Amino acid sequence: MNFRVGFGYDSHIFSNQENRPLKLGGVVIPGSKGLKGHSDADVLIHALIDALLGAVCDGNIGEKFPDSSAAWKDADSAKMLESVVCDFKSKGYGLVNMDATVICEHPRLSPHIHAIRETLAQILGVTEDCVSVKGKTNEKMDDVGAGMGIEVHCIVLVKKI
Repeated sequence: MNFRVGFGYDSHIFSNQENRPLKLGGVVIPGSKGLKGHSDADVLIHALIDALLGAVCDGNIGEKFPDSSAAWKDADSAKMLESVVCDFKSKGYGLVNMDATVICEHPRLSPHIHAIRETLAQILGVTEDCVSVKGKTNEKMDDVGAGMGIEVHCIVLVKKI
């Protein structure tokens, strides 16, 4: 089998826009301010998209879904991921597993991890045991540690099928 690894990273600051929901991994996290971005700013899905694209050497999220395009204004990142997964599978690749670390001081992610894993597994077409999502703080260091935003690191292992 032909295995490949992809790495993705993304970060967004919290928005000042009223009523903007926080979405992580396709799940709305209640009681928290949303992130600033051209699309819905789902930082976890954005990092995952970059990891998948990187694994198959197919560019990056900015090339596929440019923030200069009105078509992607307030777009649902889960739909963007579905499109990438469709292209990914059409090239003959399958996901072995993914592992993501979401770094933020707030909100607490543990109550939402199962729903996030379940949602991502469904979009990716894999079982939940192939999807790992962990929440960490940045111990009050830098802007993320000061609670100004969220960053995500994501790695995927894929195979040619």
